[in-house]
Amino acid sequence: MSSFESVSTWSQPEPAPASVRRSRLVAELAGRIVASSPGRLRVVIDGRTAAGKTSFGHELASAVRLLGRPTLRASLDDFKNPWPEAFRLGYDRTSGPGFYRNAWDFTAARELLLTPAGPGGSGAVVLCARDPHTGTDHSSVVVRAPEDAVLVVDGVFAFRPEYDEFWDHRIWLEVGAEIAIQRGIARDTGLEGLEEATRLHRDRYLPAEEIYLAEIRPAERADFVIDNTDFANPVRWR
Repeated sequence: MSSFESVSTWSQPEPAPASVRRSRLVAELAGRIVASSPGRLRVVIDGRTAAGKTSFGHELASAVRLLGRPTLRASLDDFKNPWPEAFRLGYDRTSGPGFYRNAWDFTAARELLLTPAGPGGSGAVVLCARDPHTGTDHSSVVVRAPEDAVLVVDGVFAFRPEYDEFWDHRIWLEVGAEIAIQRGIARDTGLEGLEEATRLHRDRYLPAEEIYLAEIRPAERADFVIDNTDFANPVRWR
């Protein structure tokens, strides 16, 4: 079954199954999503930084393909403002509010990814507008989404009003703040160094997430809420 992947270098491989229980939960979720419509669907996985969104997205897309539907994978990290525009808006690497308010290119995400991937869209989908590592513009790289394709997107702040109307299914991964911080620091230390990774997660990501949680209340907006604290034993709350 066809799988269309982003060209972004900000990527990671699909993880090995953590447990039979996890595989069953993902398969059940995939079944519910696929059964909701035979046409194109747009699914998003939201949660704190390092909640496990990308891995869960890979697992879910794989389970959807096993049910006979082609998938497209994308991340909202690949739809951010270029640095000059972000700085003009007030985006910086120290401010949580600056990160939350100004980092994302909502127009690009809507026009290049979400609208064409929808049931009434053209099917001409851009899975990566701008590589967050290299800054390379990939907006000319277009894939043709089949009529029954399922787009699986991961990203923080995905239920913001700038995106929210486009999602057919919303998944929230619940993870406590301190667990997310520790996971994030462990993940990013190799790239940023321990001191910088700690600063980013405590002084930038955490304050931004607190704004989002207070303003949007994402867990209440989600169609599915999954406690992803223990990878081997995820719990579906709703």
